[in-house]
Amino acid sequence: MCGDVKNKSEKRTTAVKVELNKKTKTMSECAPSVSQKSGFILNENSSSNVTQHENIRSNRKKQIDAESTGEHVKQCRNENRKTWTLSDFDIGRALGKGKFGNVYLAREKKSKFVVALKVMFKKMIKNLQNEHQVRREIEIQSHLRHPNILRLYGYFHDEERVYLILEYAPGGACYKELQASENKRFSEERSAKYLAQITDALKYCHTKKVIHRDIKPENLLIGCKGEIKIADFGWSVHAPSSRRATICGTLDYLSPEMVHGKTHNEKVDLWSLGVLCYEFLTGKPPFESTSYDETYRKISKAIFTFPSYVSEPAQHLISNLLVVNPDKRLDLNGILEHPWILALSQ
Repeated sequence: MCGDVKNKSEKRTTAVKVELNKKTKTMSECAPSVSQKSGFILNENSSSNVTQHENIRSNRKKQIDAESTGEHVKQCRNENRKTWTLSDFDIGRALGKGKFGNVYLAREKKSKFVVALKVMFKKMIKNLQNEHQVRREIEIQSHLRHPNILRLYGYFHDEERVYLILEYAPGGACYKELQASENKRFSEERSAKYLAQITDALKYCHTKKVIHRDIKPENLLIGCKGEIKIADFGWSVHAPSSRRATICGTLDYLSPEMVHGKTHNEKVDLWSLGVLCYEFLTGKPPFESTSYDETYRKISKAIFTFPSYVSEPAQHLISNLLVVNPDKRLDLNGILEHPWILALSQ
């Protein structure tokens, strides 16, 4: 068993790895300038001079879109790698709290590039026996490049902590956005748009033999253009052999094959997409119950109903994903070609 099954209320934060190019002099379009009161404070050993705010704005340039051009990726490969330390960053306000530590807004001092810095305590990781999980998460996401997957620019560590340099998503957590929406649910247009983006990202992951296994609102962030970013690969796995036997993920999103302790493959992500779409449209997952046993029972038999306000096309899509037999679930291409998605996601 790869870990305890988590309740709906539990939230986790992303842990991943890529390389941040120190020589890059550009600032992301999404990254806030200092004059936007991002709340930066100096590290104790910092030698930066934050009085140079006026110069920062004038020196900003648009960052190359790495996902569409690939130029930034090539640049990172060709230039010398850097060993990062905490003194290379100005640390700002806290963005969130994770299982092993916190996530902070941060700025690389030389390039003024704004990122999210996740700080994880080694002792906590070791006490929970999650060293392998964290290592695997970093290894997997370090190879992923997709506009709807949160980028990892690099990582470093000291005696007590591991630091992950992540893409900053200014829109915040999708779960919080969902809770703040009217009736705690998204419109069908917004739901279809998000689902199409997540489906495309998962399609990319599956071509890389990566199974996510924990798609849910808490693991999604919103980018500067309103796009969805898959931001947590904590339960993901690289599975070239296709079949896996471990039970992991969040209870409300577990597939029937996981509930029954059977082997599973990438089709568990199809089930999760069905649960996610239902929660986007109604504000709660379809199998939510007062007890674990009742939730397991409903999942194992795919017992759920729709509120009257959910349209028939949306019901049709969800019903073709929440199918007990994984081989009969609508595949990712089928989702992207579904009439409800095509009509509303553009």
